This record gives sequence, C-alpha cells and structure tokens, in this order.
Amino acid sequence: MPVIAPVPAARPARIPSQRDGAEDGVAAGTSVDHLTETYRAHYRSLLGLAALLLDDTASCEDVVQEAFIRVHSARKRVRDPEKTLAYLRQTVVNLSRSALRRRILGLKLLSKPMPDMASAEEGAYDQLERDSLIKAMKGLQRRQREVLVLRYFADMTEAQVAETLGISLGSVKAYGSRGIAALRIAMEAPA
Repeated sequence: MPVIAPVPAARPARIPSQRDGAEDGVAAGTSVDHLTETYRAHYRSLLGLAALLLDDTASCEDVVQEAFIRVHSARKRVRDPEKTLAYLRQTVVNLSRSALRRRILGLKLLSKPMPDMASAEEGAYDQLERDSLIKAMKGLQRRQREVLVLRYFADMTEAQVAETLGISLGSVKAYGSRGIAALRIAMEAPA
C-alpha cells in the first residue's frame, strides 16, 4: 500500500520583481523586456512564417499577435530566454494549423445555398397573370385557342399545327395572328 505523505504548509507566495533574475536558484523565465525585444526584432519574420501557412494578411496578423499573447501568459514556463523565439515559431505554426482546420470545418458545415426562389408576392403575381391568361384564352374562338395552344404551349411549328388540325398553313397564321391580338386586348383590359 502506498504511503501518502502530508502536504507541507504552503509558504506565502512572493512575487518576484523584474530585477530578480532568479528565485532560490531557479530561473524566473522570460522577462517582459525580453519578450518586447523579441517582438520588435522578430515580428515581421513571424508574420512571414504565418503568411506561408495562411492566405490573408489579417489572419496572419491575428495568429502572430495571439502567439505573443500566449507566450506572454506562459513566460514563466519558458525558462531559457533563448528559446522564446522557438516557442513563438511553434505557437505561430500551431495557431495557423488551427485556423486552417476551422476554415475547412466551416466550409464543410456551410449549408448549401437555397435556390433562387420567387418571393411570395412574385408567386402571387405570377398566379394572377396565369389566371388572367387562362381566362383570356377561354374567351378566344375555338380555332384561335387551338392554334395558340399547339403553337406556343406544345411548341409545334406552324406546319405541324396545320397538319394536326387539318387546316392550311395560311389559316394557322391567320388564326394565330388574330388570337394573339385578341389576347393582348383581353390582358390589357382592366379586370
């Protein structure tokens, strides 16, 4: 059975000042001054590293700024100030990868765009036009209606309409012309 030793009473924590280089022989980590100097000296190179991984400047700047924020908050863990730049580079690479993963996931999760659909008002207006066209078609003479339906709704040629109805090509043209004129008048008349 393992032996559990009692935890010694905690000493009050002493906050090291900036002039303290070490506390009890342990390195205090990267100082804020060192991080500021690293920022000034290596910001552009880190931005270039992010630019190789990402495609837009704003994302690159965000990644590099976030890397410096993370290194600042973890500066006590970076015991060797010479490794600060390496830590920053690795953080930039990791943040760039995360940004790319989020983009890919976002593209996968995007819903497919809805097809262009007419608004309710347009649909109602189209229905009214169809209804008035049907009413106007019913008001035409039987032969005019037959010629127009076969010619424009069945998409037949004038010769095919003439053959189908058993009338001459000239009659098809005459019935068609008169039927369109009568439709135009009926459709323009106020309801």
